[in-house]
Amino acid sequence: MEAWLTGTRAELDTVTTALTDLGHVIQQGQRWPMGGVDTGRYRLYLRLAVATTAAARHRPAADAGGALIDLTAARALRRPA
Repeated sequence: MEAWLTGTRAELDTVTTALTDLGHVIQQGQRWPMGGVDTGRYRLYLRLAVATTAAARHRPAADAGGALIDLTAARALRRPA
């Protein structure tokens, strides 16, 4: 699995830990700072090996009741670091 992640340092730390719990990190790129309206956020590339067994695919998430956030609204309220 390959993923490009974007977020603050804390967000990237959290999601990297969560994804590492699902599999094995094969490659982790450098964090690249973003500019413009995304100043204070970073881009990160991850390549992982994840389990594809039926048990792993059907395991309930730790927080199955999560909600999506409105990124446009969140960015409008964000203050520069």
